[in-house]
Amino acid sequence: MSRFQVLSDAQWSLIEEMLPRPTGRKGRPFADARLMVEGIVYRYRTGIAWRDLPEVFGPWQTVWTWHHRMATDGTWDLVLGKLTAAADAAGLVDWSLSVDSTIARAHQHATNTTRTTGAGSNYTNPRVEPPDHGIGRSRGGLSTKIHQLVDGAGLPLVTLITPGQAGDSPMFLPLMAQLRVGRDTGRPRTRPDAVRGDKAYSSRAIRAHLRSRGIKAVIPEPDDQKGHRKRRGSRGGRPVGLDAVDYRNRNVIERNYCTIKQWRGLATRYDKHAIVYRAAVVLNAVLAWSRLLAEHVSPSNAN
Repeated sequence: MSRFQVLSDAQWSLIEEMLPRPTGRKGRPFADARLMVEGIVYRYRTGIAWRDLPEVFGPWQTVWTWHHRMATDGTWDLVLGKLTAAADAAGLVDWSLSVDSTIARAHQHATNTTRTTGAGSNYTNPRVEPPDHGIGRSRGGLSTKIHQLVDGAGLPLVTLITPGQAGDSPMFLPLMAQLRVGRDTGRPRTRPDAVRGDKAYSSRAIRAHLRSRGIKAVIPEPDDQKGHRKRRGSRGGRPVGLDAVDYRNRNVIERNYCTIKQWRGLATRYDKHAIVYRAAVVLNAVLAWSRLLAEHVSPSNAN
């Protein structure tokens, strides 16, 4: 396998049928889908400009057009949904989830576009470009934030993009609303067994939401909330329970973000549009799930 190729034949066989295919109509020759995907992955792995793509991938405009089109029509979300459904059917999804976010600095090439300052991002339909383009000003300057729900092994299930100054706690319910893992029969699964989060996710609204759905909350209580509860006496309610042993497993999402940021085009945001940048993060998740499924169905495991 060359440095221009990261998809194995087994991985490609899992996603090939879900990607654009020739229509049969006359026109320009249809680009090789596998080559286009490899070109997109190469660009984000290396963090180079689209114009600097090696000639082995063909015209850079064609590769960019493929990525932009699949980002806007939700192709990568569809592929990820199919892979997670297959993984769940095979018993490969650990439903003790973890939630967190990570910051990515926005390069100046990503910020030279008109943004509506203070406008809200779109959490209900990630395919619609938000007015602020998911870029805001945090302590480190202009930045964007990746929010994810990952399974117990650290593989991403849901990805949302917000400006860098956005808080973690307000994004929890939108993330849960996007959690849908399909099944062969019946409704998609939307309820995990447990959710692990750090102190940023300790709020009454989040705990009430999890309690109402019968989901175990593995979230520590900050010292200020403990003080408020104690000062209220009996009106403050019972102390928050925490499974300290299970909470240690929250590190899977931290390791997941370390893996994501090995792609230089994700560690630093160069894309002007949030939907294009988010699609690359979802593509990273597609590779992770396809690798797991490919290993699961390999001949060595089948014996």
